[in-house]
Amino acid sequence: MANRENTYIEITPDVLLKAYACGIFPMAESADDPALYWIEPEQRGIIPLNGFHVSSRLARTLRTTPLAVHIDRDFDAVIDGCAEPAPDRDKTWINARIRKIYRALYDIGHCHTVEVYDGEHLVGGLYGVSLGRAFFGESMFHRVRDASKIALVHLVARLRAGGFRLCDTQYVTEHLKTFGAVDVPKKRYHRMLEEALTGEADFAALPTDRPISGEQALAQLKD
Repeated sequence: MANRENTYIEITPDVLLKAYACGIFPMAESADDPALYWIEPEQRGIIPLNGFHVSSRLARTLRTTPLAVHIDRDFDAVIDGCAEPAPDRDKTWINARIRKIYRALYDIGHCHTVEVYDGEHLVGGLYGVSLGRAFFGESMFHRVRDASKIALVHLVARLRAGGFRLCDTQYVTEHLKTFGAVDVPKKRYHRMLEEALTGEADFAALPTDRPISGEQALAQLKD
């Protein structure tokens, strides 16, 4: 279900957080369309944090990769990456208003990035919203093989370490299914969301001032 929001109403960080707490999120039709839609899918994608799957090949990559993972280092560069055309899409839904709203959430600590670097070059990453013990994934990208997968593994390790209870992916893709993502009906999702919004989780339970290794991330998934 999507409701078109009045183009002239400004969405503040507080309004956006209340929307997430109600199970809805905004999207735009395209980068050139200033209007936003409030979305509430009948089937909601989630990654069960205790059922996250990492393939043996990806685990080997995590242990041996020279890529480094940083947290909350360059939000604007991450959202630029997420807005780039990709093989499965020739245009983006990330418009100027989306950029502004989520940058405001980032500035007050409710939006986070997981960033993958080759030296000083950003080659992949993701961003999403944290609220209570819920994390709402928004978008991810990669410029080299496995970079977005590495970001996702580090995200889930961090969520588990920080006491999160819900990892929302909005929709389930074939890519996310390989990690264990599933669809849940709207009513069940709201029950899960209500539980996750009680109490507080800590996105910084793992270090944010320096990279942690792939081996450390994998070990966290086993705890």
